[in-house]
Amino acid sequence: MTLPSALLLPKSAYTSQSWFEREQATIFENNWQFAGFTEDLPAPGDFLTVQAGRTSIMIIHGPDGELRAFHNMCRHRGTRLLRTCGKAGKAITCPYHDWSYDFKGNLIAVPQQKEEFAGLDKSKLSLHPAQVSCWDNMIWIHPDPEAPSLQTWLQGIEAHLGPHRVSELVEHADTATSHDIQANWKLVVENYIDGYHLSHLHSTSLNMYDHKQQQSGFCGPHFHFYEPLAPDYAANVDKQSPLPVIDHFTPEKPLGAYVPMLFPCFGIGADESSWSIFQIIPLAVDKTRVITRTRVMPASDWSFWTQEWKSYSHYQKQTATKADKSNRDGQEDGDDPLASGDFMAEDIYVCEQQQKSLASPWYSVGAYASQQESAIREFHRQVLQAMKTATD
Repeated sequence: MTLPSALLLPKSAYTSQSWFEREQATIFENNWQFAGFTEDLPAPGDFLTVQAGRTSIMIIHGPDGELRAFHNMCRHRGTRLLRTCGKAGKAITCPYHDWSYDFKGNLIAVPQQKEEFAGLDKSKLSLHPAQVSCWDNMIWIHPDPEAPSLQTWLQGIEAHLGPHRVSELVEHADTATSHDIQANWKLVVENYIDGYHLSHLHSTSLNMYDHKQQQSGFCGPHFHFYEPLAPDYAANVDKQSPLPVIDHFTPEKPLGAYVPMLFPCFGIGADESSWSIFQIIPLAVDKTRVITRTRVMPASDWSFWTQEWKSYSHYQKQTATKADKSNRDGQEDGDDPLASGDFMAEDIYVCEQQQKSLASPWYSVGAYASQQESAIREFHRQVLQAMKTATD
């Protein structure tokens, strides 16, 4: 029997600065990007910004209640208008020369216009628009105002998501995490969609799921994944789950883990007691930021809920039996990510080790699992197709 061998992307896809820059110009400027949640912009004047490839996009809540998106640059000399997030005043004003725009993007004020800009037609210097759309409390943006709609881009992936009603779940600040990982963003995605490692790397930290029953596939460029609860855990889930079980599962969408990855790099982790985003942000060819935000069933007592979340975090790290993976001699348990019982720490460790190995002239991909790693090969196809289509 001949095993499937090398994957489709070359080594340079993970190490080359020029490759990274091409991805920014093609993949990340030609796909919808997650920006935040609608509750992040609750009132007029609230704004946030998000990087989409080489350009910064601002989303602002207008006085008419509408969300609008613009390229975050002044039409005078290109200075970025807004920082990460906050509240604008009565207008969007450039910090460099005080050119000002209303919340519909119109240029409304130019200092010393009569003396310095005689004949200037402000109507021709409105902010460049971008596209913004909302889906299930999530805000999404596209740099191209003429791009196909968000619903078109989703290509029916909603049918493969869990039954979680996001608007009925609550988020608490203590649930947010941010990790900077010393690895290329594609290694982080590949780890996320790799079903083969679940029974091995996460044999104890995710032992509440039946990894042998996993189901996965693609809707267009988007990956979808489901695996049921392990029988022993499922038999007593109400007592074993450290947080209240989501109350709107159905026979059509039963308890378990629903873990899609929307192309190119936005994950949703939804299970029996929580719903989370897994936002992968490329920072450099060998550096990636991962932001998570989690929602759970409402609790009437926030202090109680906070204690429950702390217990949940503690539970995640203590469910492992701290099985000896390898090379632990001389290490304290607290220093070894493979003995932490924390699946995020385990994933970060292996991604960073893969990135280090890429520097070796001996590095190669010898084989991949024909079923449980097949998603990686399809992801590679999507990356190559997205880059080719954008440059044709």
